This record gives sequence, structure tokens and C-alpha cells, in this order.
Amino acid sequence: MHRILSFLTLSTFAAASNQIQQPLHDDAAVQPLASSDMPLLGFGTWNLKAENTSDAVSWAIQTGYRHIDCAVAYGNQVEVGAGIADGLAKTGLSRDDLWITSKLWNDQHGSQQNVEDAIDHTLEELGIDYLDLWHMHWPISDGIFSKSIEYIDTWKWMEHVANSGRVHHLGVSNFSPEQLADLINHASVKPQVHQMELHPYLQQKSWLETHEKLGIHVTAYSPLAGTNPTYDKGDPPHLLKNRIVQKIAIRRKCTAAQVVLKWGLIRGTSVIPKSIHKDYISENFLALECPLRQSDVNRLDELGDYHHRFNNPSKSWVSEVLLQDS
Repeated sequence: MHRILSFLTLSTFAAASNQIQQPLHDDAAVQPLASSDMPLLGFGTWNLKAENTSDAVSWAIQTGYRHIDCAVAYGNQVEVGAGIADGLAKTGLSRDDLWITSKLWNDQHGSQQNVEDAIDHTLEELGIDYLDLWHMHWPISDGIFSKSIEYIDTWKWMEHVANSGRVHHLGVSNFSPEQLADLINHASVKPQVHQMELHPYLQQKSWLETHEKLGIHVTAYSPLAGTNPTYDKGDPPHLLKNRIVQKIAIRRKCTAAQVVLKWGLIRGTSVIPKSIHKDYISENFLALECPLRQSDVNRLDELGDYHHRFNNPSKSWVSEVLLQDS
């Protein structure tokens, strides 16, 4: 009889590899990341710019989402914050019942004052007193005249923010293997979470294994691949219309989106799908109940041969900003 795969929690922390040292010391202000802290199924807010953005976020909380992923660069944190407040009011929950993530944007690197102003601005926009997780959005400093690779000094200032209690956990997004190793070797506090593009068309298995060894949890953005209208369409085919995905969905009585999201959850990564439509928000949440089997996972793993990245601004930014593993 085939084994049914269950919903997984955070990966178990392990020792660092020989190539990457541990941080100089652990800062008590940055809280340990336990497996029960960060819900693996989250609600993303990138490109939520419609008039009903606040309603969508509120509905997500009412549906059962307890993990909301935000960023100042998305330009909608005021609306997202209003949705969070409404969702909490309608469910009777408190702020502490949610995991809220946001991100430091590229133009907020460069000085301690920039970083301090950035966290204060984010908290004000969201209408909350603290973030559960604050990412460095990209390892890029966007200066007045040019962009450059810069992350070590900015990370140290983010560590300082954590000392104030305004941030409970620190993470990074879109770092290459070399950049992550460099940061860990110079940091006092190791990143606890790394957010990157991951889906069946971009699986990055060895890169995930590296994070497991380092004890760094991974969040998959764009978990449904190229469904976001921002992305350029073309090859590979639309993931939710892929024959393999659709056949599995029919067999397991799930939707295609639920199949893909459950695949990401089974890998132990957080997934943060987004939608402005209540029906899709509710549908995505039911991915937790999609009964994938090992044979289904094996078929979905075959789609990794595409190794296709949809979100790659390095072409117009700095050529060294690469994410895919070698």
C-alpha cells in the first residue's frame, strides 16, 4: 500500500558544513526558531494592489492563515495592515496569534539610520509593534547613482534592531550560496530563514540540503511558479495546467494548486501563495488536506528538469546576483 505523506514542520537544525563557519556568537535578543513558531502555509501579499487588498488579507486570517508575508517594496503594507487588524477583530485573535514577516528593501541599506528608519516605517505601515521575521530582501544596496552588492554591514545593523525587540527573528532573501556563506562567516547572528523562489520547475535540491545542514529554514515564494502576472510567460508550460499536475489532482481529488502547494509543504519549506479572490484563498488553504502519496511526489520531482527561474532581476541589476545552485 502506498504511503500517504503528511504535513511537515520545520527542518531539524544540524551542524554547519565545513565550508561555512558558525556565527561568532548567538545574540540573546534573537529568539530561537522552534518548529511550532512559523506556520508553513502562509499568505503572500506581493502584487496585491486591488481595492480589496485589505479584505483579502482579512479573509485569509478568517480562513485560517496565521502567517502573513509582507514587504515594504510591495507598496501595500498600509492596506495589508488594515486587513490584519480587521481579520484579528473578526476572529477574536490577538497579534501574538499571527506570524508576520516583512523585508528591508534595497534602498534602505547603507547606514544604521536607514535600517532604523526602515523598521520603524514598516511597523507603522502595518500597525503593529514588532515583526516575527525581518528579511534582507536582496543582497543589494540601491544607492542614488548605482547598485552594488552589499549586505554585511547592513546585516549588522539589522542585528542591532533585533536587540530592541522590534524584530524577533532575522532572515535573508535571494542570496546566492557564496553570499550566504560570506554572511554567516561575518555575522554575529546566523540567518534563521532564507526566502527564495522554489516550485516544481525550480527545485534546487542541493541548495535545500545545504540549508538543512546549516539549520536555516527555507520559505518558497512563487510556489505556484509563473502564475504571477509580473512574470514573462512562455516555456515551461503553465504549472497548474501541466499534465502531470492535473492528473495527480484528479486522482487525489484536489485542485492543481493544492497539489503543488502540498508538494512544497512535504519538502519542509514554507509556502506563501497569494490571491485577491476569496475562493482561491480558501482553496489554497485546503492544500493542507491534499493526500499526496510518494508516487505523486516522484512524478512532480521529474518537473525539476526545467530548472526555470521566473523572478530574476539580476539581468537589470547586478549580474552577480544569482540564486540557482550549480
